[in-house]
Amino acid sequence: MHIVFFGDQHLDSLGGAQVSMRLQREFLERAGHTVTVVAPRMHGPRAGGFDAANVDLPSMPITADREYAMSWPGRSTDRFLDRAMTRRPPVDLVHVQADFWGGFIGHRYAERHGIPVVHTMHNRVDVGIRAVTPLAAPVLAFLNAWRRRALRGSGSGTDGWAFLRGLAAGAAAVTAPSTHFARRLEEHDVFSPVDVVWNGIDDDVREATLAAAPEERAPGRPRFVWLGRMSPEKRLLPFLEAFVAAGVDADLEIIGGGAQRAAAEKIVAGLPHVRFAGKLSYPETLARIAAADALVQTSIGFETQGMTPFEAATLGTPSVISDPDIAAELGGGLWAVPDADGDEPRRIAALAETLRQAASDIAGGTAPVPLPSVAEAFRQSSRTAAMVEVYERVLAGAR
Repeated sequence: MHIVFFGDQHLDSLGGAQVSMRLQREFLERAGHTVTVVAPRMHGPRAGGFDAANVDLPSMPITADREYAMSWPGRSTDRFLDRAMTRRPPVDLVHVQADFWGGFIGHRYAERHGIPVVHTMHNRVDVGIRAVTPLAAPVLAFLNAWRRRALRGSGSGTDGWAFLRGLAAGAAAVTAPSTHFARRLEEHDVFSPVDVVWNGIDDDVREATLAAAPEERAPGRPRFVWLGRMSPEKRLLPFLEAFVAAGVDADLEIIGGGAQRAAAEKIVAGLPHVRFAGKLSYPETLARIAAADALVQTSIGFETQGMTPFEAATLGTPSVISDPDIAAELGGGLWAVPDADGDEPRRIAALAETLRQAASDIAGGTAPVPLPSVAEAFRQSSRTAAMVEVYERVLAGAR
């Protein structure tokens, strides 16, 4: 098969969706398929050279560090894309893995050429927008108006679910990276049934990471690791407030970058065992997770999967989990933070108490153990096989 991925951001940029798409492409190519990735051209210092497997669309930077960009979904971009695709093999299937302009561009391309679409939903649009702006309602109304203009006939509505419903309107199949997100999509009539296909971990990197890790964790000060984008929906600042309040004698490593880094450093200023590692490569990040006694995941209601606890589970590292949906999906090998009904001070207090319990369990040698079944099901090879089944079903239905 020749599958064309559409993304909102270039695969060389930072982000969980980009990591997942890179792995998907690699394992699809190992299985003998051809993958073309269509995304906005990068502008920042991380912008790379030419890659024949990519179609880099004309774009404009949208962040101060020029890491992220957008391409305008319109006739000019359509023409550029169509010309570029004449240099690629005939396309069998479009796989849209974008929530905004990349989604619009991908669905427009598929409709022009009569190609079936599989759409993977990566984003709780409503939660994400509420986390970054007090003007969520007008922003969502604008996004829906933009959607209707870019995708004629994609339906009405002004909220986040209407936006996702409109994106799914042109799809032959919709997948989600977790059971809880799939059920929410079905409950809000976005699409039904939604196939659950977890994002995975690189089989080879996992094996290399486990081979390099010591067989037993040495006793001593507990080691926590938090990683992700430093933005409000990830709840880094409330986590650091909870860590300070917990008063645990533990090491903490924070991996990632973002606009809240300065505020985060201020909260823990003076604490000798807190380290900001910055942005690390994928293998480096997995090695740090494997070396930790516990990973901490603190976003609530935003993650459509929450890859980091699954990565930790495959490496034998238990997690402190704030999101009850992610805790339920993992099934075990974790400390679940009690729900506080949306009250942030109570959430912080509950997280502080859970950190104390986790530190005590680690020091006492009674930390929970991740489920082996999660480790096996999270391998990228198994995830690619599951997605190929979706592709083949869609193509069989299109014939």
